Amino acid sequence: QVQLVESGGGLVQPGGTLRLSCAVSGFTYDDYAIAWFRQAPGKEREGLACINVSDGSQYYADAVNGRFTISRENTKNTFYLAVNNLIPEDTAEYYCASSPIFMKKFIWNPEFYSAWGQGTQVTVSS
Repeated sequence: QVQLVESGGGLVQPGGTLRLSCAVSGFTYDDYAIAWFRQAPGKEREGLACINVSDGSQYYADAVNGRFTISRENTKNTFYLAVNNLIPEDTAEYYCASSPIFMKKFIWNPEFYSAWGQGTQVTVSS
């Protein structure tokens, strides 16, 4: 059974940086996708970044504007989302999600992912 555990959220001042972690366990596939989403109160879950684990290719949603970076630490099977120049609009619950396959046309659709972490709250405020 796939399990994902996020960490690294917290209160950050505007302009600050943050690195979220997603520890993944239980995967048995060689070709899968890991993505980061966020959801603010009253809004839909929004896709941010995705990595195709088989080849390491990275994909970013248009709204990210170059401030987000997804990466992987292979030895620990841990994935990261680094966020720079945080703004109050980044305040949300952040989730990582996994899919046993990678299909580019579906990576921003939450229904494509079969396992989710519990989320980590990020609050950007002075």
